[in-house]
Amino acid sequence: MKYHVITLGCQMNLSDSERVTTVLDQMGYTYTENEDEAQVVGILACSVRQKAIDKVYSRIHKWNKRKDKDNLITFLSGCILPSDKEKFLKLFDIVFQMSELQKLPEIISQYGIVTPAALKQEFSFGVNNELSTFWNIDPKYASKFEAYIPIQNGCDKFCTFCAVPYTRGREVSRPSNEIISEVERLVLAGYKSITLLGQNVNSYGLDKKGEEISFAQLLDAIGQVGDKYPNKKFWVYYTSPHPRDMTNDVIDVMAQYQCIAKQVHLPVQSGDDKMLIKMNRKHTMQTYHGIIDYIRLKMPEATIFTDIIVGFTGETDEQYANTKKAVADIKYNMAYIAMYSQRPGAVSSRWADDISMEVKKQRHHDLTQELGKHTEVYNKMLVGKTVDVLVTHPDRKDGFLSGHNEGKQVIRFASNDHTLIGNFVKVKITSSTPFSMQGELLKVHQSVDLKLV
Repeated sequence: MKYHVITLGCQMNLSDSERVTTVLDQMGYTYTENEDEAQVVGILACSVRQKAIDKVYSRIHKWNKRKDKDNLITFLSGCILPSDKEKFLKLFDIVFQMSELQKLPEIISQYGIVTPAALKQEFSFGVNNELSTFWNIDPKYASKFEAYIPIQNGCDKFCTFCAVPYTRGREVSRPSNEIISEVERLVLAGYKSITLLGQNVNSYGLDKKGEEISFAQLLDAIGQVGDKYPNKKFWVYYTSPHPRDMTNDVIDVMAQYQCIAKQVHLPVQSGDDKMLIKMNRKHTMQTYHGIIDYIRLKMPEATIFTDIIVGFTGETDEQYANTKKAVADIKYNMAYIAMYSQRPGAVSSRWADDISMEVKKQRHHDLTQELGKHTEVYNKMLVGKTVDVLVTHPDRKDGFLSGHNEGKQVIRFASNDHTLIGNFVKVKITSSTPFSMQGELLKVHQSVDLKLV
């Protein structure tokens, strides 16, 4: 039998899907890119955005029509609100929590029997002990050179615009020894980019005080893995930290180790203190600027990314202007700017969405233009310099390959040699745009025999 899995949402769902793939492979099923020839089809859903939920409805209606002529088993898991789960129980054969993944073979063998945990309508905020079993499932990595490692699950921050605490529960930290072992295994297998995942990675260990190490100590242990294998070049990233828990010792450790990439993605969401209170972000712009200043003191070469929401409920012109000023002052290397939309389940979904779409689009465009002014200046400074680039895929432009430098900035260069994908090369930057750069290939920096993990 063949199976097909669709993954929606963030990198955490992508990481989860790699463990789902492992379980289905071990059951003897074969993955297929063509969902129409699969006998088992599933979705890792995301209730955080309504568009993702709309995609789930579209797909399950298509699959249920197929059942008129084909034998088909459908399943659903991922990041789902209880209210959405209740509706999907009537549409999918199997609905299960990701922590129940180890039970999937038994569930499928019974075909269509929904698990007791999925039937619960109430939402549990307790620690799910089954997560430890889930994390012990070896993932079937989607890439041979880039990997995502979950280090925690859930969120305790309860930002008013976000539904994640209601879909994934409270924060639970994965045992550090498992994380460090997975990093070392990937390094030995020739992986070049490793990303630590969590809703708030820098609150790692806070749920197990006295029993587990801190996030800074975890990074230190991972840095020591890099020192242990000096001939293995790799970059370690993490996403996303929360400003409230961003401590100087995390930045100190980043500056200390070569393998920990000098790139920080620190979501600000708004540059206005009153708006941050309304968002329940629990940080001020003064404390945020202090973090940025310390990053630049300890790692002047570091690139800084962020997330910003424009048009949040009640955002005034003055409050938006403060966000624009923050972009101008901090001079981000990249900002993921979103126009606010209500998330079912989030606190703000009860409030009026009172900023018109016209105003949201105008602010989005205006802020993107402001961001581009500063990224363009930074990128132009790299013209003429030689940088290490991890080649990740063929570029959209024929005859070019694309990748990124340590700072996660997009760089492309002329080459048809697809064997370079998954390797580091040296590229001399020849030109730049506000959001990308182009260069000339000089040489392959390092060639490592890639092995499947």
